[in-house]
Amino acid sequence: MDDVDTLASLQRRVLHFRQQRAWGPFHTPKNLAMAIGIEAAELQELFLWKKDDEIVELLSGDSYKTRIQDELADIFIFLLYLGEAVGIDLSEAMKAKLIKNEEKYPVAKSFGNSKKYSELE
Repeated sequence: MDDVDTLASLQRRVLHFRQQRAWGPFHTPKNLAMAIGIEAAELQELFLWKKDDEIVELLSGDSYKTRIQDELADIFIFLLYLGEAVGIDLSEAMKAKLIKNEEKYPVAKSFGNSKKYSELE
């Protein structure tokens, strides 16, 4: 286990986990993309039909928060697998996307505004 959990060290850990179980052949880009969608739906289900105040109340307990944590982790694990499967360094992808977002959403136009970049004036 690495002393510092960087994105690269986490990816090494999940790949090692997968290798120990011989799951690599099942982790095609298509299957991983589908798995991310399924896990995202499981996360959404935890919030479905709940009002904001209900969610706040549920988050005060450990059980609900743990369920959310588990779904977020599942999504993240599949993202790490997919990044490896398609040869994309997720750290570099994040940096590049943040730069694009900074250009699309300048602070002066987007501060406190939920509009899409194409609707900003």
